[in-house]
Amino acid sequence: MPDVPFLTAAMSSTEQSPSPPLTNRSAEVRRDAIFDRWVLISPARARRPSDFKSHSPASSSASGNPNPKPSCAFCAGREGECAAEIFRVPPSSSADWKIRVIENLYPALRRDAEPPDPSDGLAAAGTGRCAVTGFGFHDVVIETPDHSVHLPDLSPEEVGEVLLAYKQRIFQLARLGSIKYVQVFKNYGASAGASMAHSHSQIMGLPLVPPLVSSRLDSMKKFYDMTGKCSLCEVQSEDILVCDTVHFFAIVPFAASYPFEVWIVPRDHTAHFHEIDHEKAVDLGGLLKLILQKLSKQLNDPPYNLMIQTAPFDLSTSCAPYTHWFLQILPHLSVIGGFEIGSGCFINPVFPEDAAKILREVDCSK
Repeated sequence: MPDVPFLTAAMSSTEQSPSPPLTNRSAEVRRDAIFDRWVLISPARARRPSDFKSHSPASSSASGNPNPKPSCAFCAGREGECAAEIFRVPPSSSADWKIRVIENLYPALRRDAEPPDPSDGLAAAGTGRCAVTGFGFHDVVIETPDHSVHLPDLSPEEVGEVLLAYKQRIFQLARLGSIKYVQVFKNYGASAGASMAHSHSQIMGLPLVPPLVSSRLDSMKKFYDMTGKCSLCEVQSEDILVCDTVHFFAIVPFAASYPFEVWIVPRDHTAHFHEIDHEKAVDLGGLLKLILQKLSKQLNDPPYNLMIQTAPFDLSTSCAPYTHWFLQILPHLSVIGGFEIGSGCFINPVFPEDAAKILREVDCSK
C-alpha cells in the first residue's frame, strides 16, 4: 500500500482514537461544484483516517529557538524593526496594542508603483504576452503582541477582533478604485509558507481579479443557472457537518481537495466578507478557534493555509444571487505531486464524510 508523505499511521495501544470510518468505500471521483474541479477520493493511499498525524507539527518547525521566551520583530517593544504601521487595535498610541496592521517589509507588490491601465493588458493579450506594472498592496496583520500565543489560543472575542481588522483594511483598500480584489490569507508553519513563527496573517490588494476567483464565480453561476439556488447555501448536510453556530457552519466539503479540509460558511447569503458585523465576527471567531483546536488536537498541530474566499469589489448585481463568501482551511498532510500539478485534479486519501465524523468527535473542552 502506498504511503502518503507527512502522514503517520502509528498510534500507541493506549491512545484513544475516534470511531472507525463510516464505511469501507471504494475510490470515487467527485466534482467540486464551487471550484469546478475533479477530486480523486482514494482511501487505498492511506491507512485509517483516524490515524492521520502530521510528521512536522507547525509549532516545532516554526520555532527552532531553544529560548523559553523567544522574541522577534513582531513582538511588543520591537515595533521599530517593522515596516510602517497602517493602524493598530486599539487605535490609541498610548495604550498597549492587541493587533497591528503593517506594511510587508518584503512586499510581492509595490504600493508606490503606478496603477496599471486596464487597457494595457487587454491590448497585449492578443500577442501572447501580457504584463502590467507590479502595483498593489501587501500587508501583514500581527494578531497578538505575544510571541508564544497563536490564533486558537485567543478568546472568541479576540479572534473576532482579528477578523474585524481584516474588514477595516479591506474597506480601506476598497476605496481605491485601482484595487479589484483583496486576498486575506494565513500561512501557519514553515511548510505552509510561514517565514515568521509569530502569529500573523497577510492581506494582498490586487489590481486584477485572479483567475481562480473568476472560475469559482463562473462555477457557482452554472449551479445557479441549473437550479435557481446558491451552491453554498445548499452545501450543508449532516454527513459532512463538523459543527455549527447561530451564524455559521463548518463542513468538510463533499469534494475536499485535501485531507481534513474545512470550510466555514455563513448561513446568511452574503457575497463579501467585509460585510460582516461585530456580532457575526465574534461568532465566527469562536467557531474558527474551535476548528483550529480540533485540527491541532487530531492531526498533531499540522501546518495549514487559511484563506477567505470572497467576491471582487466590482461585483455586478446580477452575480449577487449565486455569490457567497466562505473561509477555507487546508491542513498540510500530504505533498502535491506531478499528477496534481499536471492534471489540476487532486488526490484525497480520506473520504470527507469520515474526516467530518472524526473532527465532530474531537473533544476540545479539556
